[in-house]
Amino acid sequence: MNIRKRLRSHPEIHNGALNDILFILLLFFLIVSTLANPNVVKVNNPKGKADTKVKQSIVVSIDKEQHIFLGQQQVDLAMLDSMLKMEVDKVKAFMDTPSVVINADTIAHYGEVFRIMQSAKKAGAKVVANVK
Repeated sequence: MNIRKRLRSHPEIHNGALNDILFILLLFFLIVSTLANPNVVKVNNPKGKADTKVKQSIVVSIDKEQHIFLGQQQVDLAMLDSMLKMEVDKVKAFMDTPSVVINADTIAHYGEVFRIMQSAKKAGAKVVANVK
């Protein structure tokens, strides 16, 4: 007679990694739920039927060397106000409110951009700034 007990293997489930996975999922859902804002009101924005882009009647450009161009012609900073006023007066013969588009390099001084904006406003034009 065999009195020794047989060594039987009992089926086990290793659940050590399960706790880690559940903790990570819990954190993920907590973070995602704070990002979703339920207080957002959806609004239908109006659609334009015509092209609403501003016609670029007068273009002033400032390059990275701080040179100012009125159209394709380089302009001295001291003469900019009078040249801009003359261009605005020329375009006012064809349009009610001419627009001055300012194309400035990212390295350009913002003081010059604001000076051009003020000059254009004084001349009676609408100003659009575009910094590249």
